[in-house]
Amino acid sequence: MRADNYSGQSKRSMGKTVLYWVIEIAVAVVIALLIIQVIRPTVVRETSMLPNFHDGDYLFVYRLAYKGDKTPQKGDVIIFKSNLTTDSGKPKMLIKRVIGLPGDKITIEGGKVWINGKEDSQSYTHDKETNGAIVNYTVPKNHYYCMGDNRLVSIDSRYASVGAIDKSKIVGKVVFRLYPFSKIGTIHNPYQSK
Repeated sequence: MRADNYSGQSKRSMGKTVLYWVIEIAVAVVIALLIIQVIRPTVVRETSMLPNFHDGDYLFVYRLAYKGDKTPQKGDVIIFKSNLTTDSGKPKMLIKRVIGLPGDKITIEGGKVWINGKEDSQSYTHDKETNGAIVNYTVPKNHYYCMGDNRLVSIDSRYASVGAIDKSKIVGKVVFRLYPFSKIGTIHNPYQSK
């Protein structure tokens, strides 16, 4: 009888262990799904955001940053679905910095950028200058004028193929760099004090 008792207890114990692991796995899956709805990992491909982001940087994008009434701020780095397509025909995701807000007037001339008549800082950009020629372009309602930090190679809002970015196409705000580990940390907005 002792052996039968021991066998019954062993089966109950094993059943509790299996149930425990099933619950643990289910909780982990639910947490992972919730995180994916809020945070999207992405890897930088290309050099349009040098010197601040390099090819291979591993970033986290906060997907709820601009939900509802929340809007991008000048200097935010965003990920958005562009009108460009990948080799497979899907919309190409781009990483760029918000330069102009809805209603802003943008002028680019002689390597300089003016926003609402005031010369814009280019101290954080790769070459400290911007190519192109745009005169008094008004950013449409619910759209954002975005450029890469490596202005001489970036395909961005200066080009008709990209244009101003509709808020509905913004996937989220880049908030954290995980890799390379030497640069791990939150993303700084050069237009806001530290």
